[in-house]
Amino acid sequence: MKKIIALVLAMVMALGVFACTKPAVTTDEPTIETPTAAPKTDDEPVVPEVQYERGDDEERYAAALGDYTELYAKAKAETTDLNKRFNLMAQAEALLLESAVMIPTTTQGGAYQISRIAYRTVPYVQWGNDDDRLKGLVISDEFITKEEREELIAAWNAAVLGEAAYDPAAILTGKGHTIQNTYTTTFATAPVTIDWLNTSSQSDTEITVNCVDGLVEYNNLGQMMPALAESWEISEDGLTYTFKIRPNVYWYTSEGAEYAAVTANDFVAGFHHMLDTQAGLEWLVEGVVKGAHEYLGGGSWDEVGYKAEDDSTLVVTLEQPTSYFLTMLTYSCFLPICDSFYQANGGVYGIAEYAAASADTNTYTYGKSEDVASQVYCGPFLLQKLQKDSEIFIVKNPNYYKVDEVKLESVKWVADGGENPDALYKDCVDGVYAAIALTESTGLLAKAKEDGNFDKYSYISDTTSTSYFGGLNLNRGTFALESGAVASPKTEQQKIDTNTALQNKNFRKALQFAFDKGTYNAVSRGEDLKYTNLRNMYTHPNFVQLDAEYTDENGKTFPAGTMYGEMVQYYLEQLGSPIKVADGIDGWFNPEAALAALEAAKEELGDSVTWPIYIDNVYYSASDAQVAQANAYKQVIENTLGSENVVVNLVEATTREDFYACGYRASNGEAGNFDMFYGSGWGPDYGDPSTYLDTFLGEGAGYMTKVIGLF
Repeated sequence: MKKIIALVLAMVMALGVFACTKPAVTTDEPTIETPTAAPKTDDEPVVPEVQYERGDDEERYAAALGDYTELYAKAKAETTDLNKRFNLMAQAEALLLESAVMIPTTTQGGAYQISRIAYRTVPYVQWGNDDDRLKGLVISDEFITKEEREELIAAWNAAVLGEAAYDPAAILTGKGHTIQNTYTTTFATAPVTIDWLNTSSQSDTEITVNCVDGLVEYNNLGQMMPALAESWEISEDGLTYTFKIRPNVYWYTSEGAEYAAVTANDFVAGFHHMLDTQAGLEWLVEGVVKGAHEYLGGGSWDEVGYKAEDDSTLVVTLEQPTSYFLTMLTYSCFLPICDSFYQANGGVYGIAEYAAASADTNTYTYGKSEDVASQVYCGPFLLQKLQKDSEIFIVKNPNYYKVDEVKLESVKWVADGGENPDALYKDCVDGVYAAIALTESTGLLAKAKEDGNFDKYSYISDTTSTSYFGGLNLNRGTFALESGAVASPKTEQQKIDTNTALQNKNFRKALQFAFDKGTYNAVSRGEDLKYTNLRNMYTHPNFVQLDAEYTDENGKTFPAGTMYGEMVQYYLEQLGSPIKVADGIDGWFNPEAALAALEAAKEELGDSVTWPIYIDNVYYSASDAQVAQANAYKQVIENTLGSENVVVNLVEATTREDFYACGYRASNGEAGNFDMFYGSGWGPDYGDPSTYLDTFLGEGAGYMTKVIGLF
């Protein structure tokens, strides 16, 4: 799900937005620095080689992020004054960035594209899963011209202001276009489950979210609308939400046979199952829904504030007033499951009971990744095919309760790792795919300029609230995959030296300030767009804003309307940090600051390490983009800091599976096989900065700490 998002290796075709797609071509071969030792003579004593040992996660976390955690706890505890809450979170985020354990790199979009997809015909929202919902997608049989796209944008803006309805199909057909009812796109990472409550990866849920509805949803104008909840009421104290479930909505098999009615109990079943699986969604509701934390610690389900009063009434009780709770409901952890179908396929309730039952795959058959019959669906589409190495296929649910809103008869995803961009371009021009990114390094930008498609149809795609970042491994525990693949070339002593150096904040700052993200990005985007999708803070800088003037504890006054990012920038400056947080600039690259931090680190580390320090950077060698970017990273780090101080080892992963196993799909921090990994990102789940910042909580509570090697 949005949540932890892979840096996509394929040329993603969805909605004309190529999620951080960075294909590139280079003539340089990646360089592996392999250390050699001098031969020993017979007279030299044999000295046993030292052995690297992994440290304690909690100690490493406290040393690097203890100040962040302390201040963030104060921010989380502020539930009544949103301006104070946002201000404290901005202060905490400044500490997170200043720790240099991670570096925001890019966001989605900001690339040249050509597309047949009408502007904003899917839900428009910065958080949750709704922007993966395709039922309203409007696709033409022809590429949309620049002039036509500008007209669509103007019509959408007018609709947002309430001045007119937004009808992109009418606009396009009025100009001679024919609207299509099928959509074909690509995928690089197949779902590993179709149990949408047993995963926290977008690659698992971007398909299934089209097959199930939640309580509420956003439309393409960014307005929250009723979905399976016809209506709701909120108690005066803000603690109790009562939802009336829409009648006459049903679950269907993959073939469209009616299975059972959707009831309030299906939402209770979904929430209970989500907590039982402990697949990375449960932390989101701890401290929000009453009793969830206690249940996860061994308490009684009876105390959890998620109850069905009857078939049509769902009552949710919160721990404390939560202003953003309704925005959370568009995220997958609040989706229903069909209780009767779940139990018929071996499902049980209770954390220990579920763990035991799901271990027996002969009796527990619910939500198997390639068995579309192991799930039932209540949404606009039915999943009819899932073959992880070839194709995923969904078809329109003819019995969907809002079937008139479903513009497509079917959607097909085709497996593609982006290894042949010329073929993708040809298929797109021929009408197989609806959109494609035009990048310089793949040659597609030049190709589109040559055939006239660039001048007539190209545009720069919108950036999004998703933030990709690079993480430094503070407590490495893996130096090769179980198969022996993607093995580090480092000696034991070099492992120890790297580990020691990465505990030093100034050394981390030296690495991060030496990372020329513009050069890194240019290998795929080209020089003219190398800054357009750069991101420099974790939370989208304009994610929230103050609705009234606020004065902090030190007397600094921020006027009403101050954006969250402006406050983060102020507090970074108070910390003496050179980081600039605005989007669209290279806000971390600062060679002078990098060298100053390196000198400070060398003084602080003294004789505890031997220079140079070796940094393992894993890349996928079948992707031209990954090869080019890996070489760019090595070049900018070594050129800025000097190869006598830092050497970047480029460590080859020959398959996508191995690359993702090193970081994105690593089960925990100890399983992370890297020193620097920039293959993950985070998309927000709801409308509060905590949706980002929670992911760096300690003690295993934060989902993204594994990308810095912890928990």
